[in-house]
Amino acid sequence: MVVVLYIAALVAAIGFLFLCVSIGMTLFSVKTTLNNIAGTVAGIEGQMEGITRETTSLLTKTNTLADDITEKAEKLNTVVNAVKGVGDSVNGLNESVQRITSSISSEVTKNEEQIAQVVQWSGVMMGIADKWRKRKTINPDDPTVYTVDGVNAKRKK
Repeated sequence: MVVVLYIAALVAAIGFLFLCVSIGMTLFSVKTTLNNIAGTVAGIEGQMEGITRETTSLLTKTNTLADDITEKAEKLNTVVNAVKGVGDSVNGLNESVQRITSSISSEVTKNEEQIAQVVQWSGVMMGIADKWRKRKTINPDDPTVYTVDGVNAKRKK
């Protein structure tokens, strides 16, 4: 029985040795994995610092651009107001032209009869002027004798 006890102790010692070697190998494997993770984290930290610098730079440029856009928008508002003023002026001019046109139209309506008389008398005057131009002298030695529409006449002295 003592031999069995020795054999059991030997098996237990071999099992314990095998357990210690397995745990050691596992710990070395975990150590390698943790070293790799530490390297990756260090790389990520470096990249995050670069991203932080780039983000800060981008934010500064965005703020500058926003200020520039605000300034240009204010200038554009001035231009829009000026264009609105021009539009208002054109509208005022249109209204003035419409008032003048209405005034002239109403005056023409009021004086319609007088305008018709002026047109009628101007036609008569133009007829007289045409007849005056059509008259011809028959005798060049006697300018008092002339013809009007083929009828001889004598001018009174």
